[in-house]
Amino acid sequence: MPNDIRICDKCKYIRVKTMLPKLAKLVPESEIKIGCKSYCGPCAKYPFIFVNGRYLKGKSEDDVIEAAKKYLK
Repeated sequence: MPNDIRICDKCKYIRVKTMLPKLAKLVPESEIKIGCKSYCGPCAKYPFIFVNGRYLKGKSEDDVIEAAKKYLK
């Protein structure tokens, strides 16, 4: 079963252009869903990502990707 990865394209702290290639390289067989996740409060404060049902946040895009690694299949 592939990973369920979701990122918000409205988040002030995530640049889809840079984050998407990093995630695709990390898990090439997974589909990454992009769209608003209705987390506008947290979205305005720090970058976040949903990985297999878990909400993960970090200080930067790279921190979030690093945190996601332990939840990827």
